[in-house]
Amino acid sequence: MIRPLFRRNWTSRAATLSGGDVVVISIPKSGRTWLRTFLCAYFCRRAGLKMTLEPEQFLRPEIPRVVYSHDIYEQHTKAVRLWDRVRGKYLVPRASLRQARVVLLARDPRDAFVSHYIQLTRRTLETPAELKRMSAGEMLHDRRYGIEPMIGVLNNWISAFTALPRFALARYESLRVEPDKSFRALLLAIGENVIDQSAFEHALAFSAFGNMKNMEASGAFDSKILQPGDARDAESFKVRRGKIGGFVEYLSAADQAFAARALASLDPRFHYSAETRA
Repeated sequence: MIRPLFRRNWTSRAATLSGGDVVVISIPKSGRTWLRTFLCAYFCRRAGLKMTLEPEQFLRPEIPRVVYSHDIYEQHTKAVRLWDRVRGKYLVPRASLRQARVVLLARDPRDAFVSHYIQLTRRTLETPAELKRMSAGEMLHDRRYGIEPMIGVLNNWISAFTALPRFALARYESLRVEPDKSFRALLLAIGENVIDQSAFEHALAFSAFGNMKNMEASGAFDSKILQPGDARDAESFKVRRGKIGGFVEYLSAADQAFAARALASLDPRFHYSAETRA
């Protein structure tokens, strides 16, 4: 199991990862931008404000401050320098987790891995050349970027977070299959006791996959969070496919078997298995 020796952050990044009313933690490519778009659309519409992916700029008390982080996974993959590892550069401080409402956003690790692989090799400019040359199968087995480290991080999170006073697990697949029910549950989990129906319906429509994809392609967003790496390359878009079970189109039969064996070690509380597709 991957775990930091100490959950402390002694870097300047600690300030941006602290003080959130809500903390959303996930493996990359688990639907975080989609979830963020929904929440921003909901709270901006409810407050009568212009839509933005960074609503904290308005400093309005009715809009919760949401911190988004890849936490241990980012620490594992990006903190390559000893100094960054020792200082916990990418970790959400322990006090922040205890004070906030924590949402763990999960996605089938096989789909998350494939989507992250495509992002690293087709979208992220700073990806090292040796990684960009890897096939999906090669990266799948990698000790830093492969599927096994992803599963180790997920297991660490759910074991640690279930002890928190205000914790909720959100599954990408549930949000896709039952968006009305699942996004309502999400809002309740982050403290929205009375849901504004008009704002809710607007947010569902605004964050619909097709609408987000069209807006990314047209550059409609005011943030680099949702812009394509290369407008000519559909695989470089942040909103790419969002398909459940799409990993089978990128992994060989042998790689799928390896991923299934790795998935067997995932905590059953996530409700994913080798047969899971939704």
